[in-house]
Amino acid sequence: MKFLCLICAEKVMEQMSDADAKAHFDEYARFTADVRDSGHFVDCNRLQPPATATTVRVRNDKVSTTDGPFAETKELIGGVFFTELPDLDEAIRLAALVPAAEYGSMEIRPLVEH
Repeated sequence: MKFLCLICAEKVMEQMSDADAKAHFDEYARFTADVRDSGHFVDCNRLQPPATATTVRVRNDKVSTTDGPFAETKELIGGVFFTELPDLDEAIRLAALVPAAEYGSMEIRPLVEH
């Protein structure tokens, strides 16, 4: 079963000191290597900072766009991780190992496979 893990945090790497950002990146590199080695890796990537986001809405056939993320919240999606695991319990176990889990949150969603 494939799972998407939305990595949510109040601070993204661009907001960290150079030393903290490097340490955080190195943590993710080790984590990603471990997931690859386990055979459960599908894909992952960081997202650009929230200020680069554009939200699109269509109402009454009219398209409107606004700058930034769709919701007012302290925690923002900073990256995504796709895995293939046997079940939700394993997805939770793996999400708890994501470096940002210590100060942010991980939202796990199973993918619908057609």
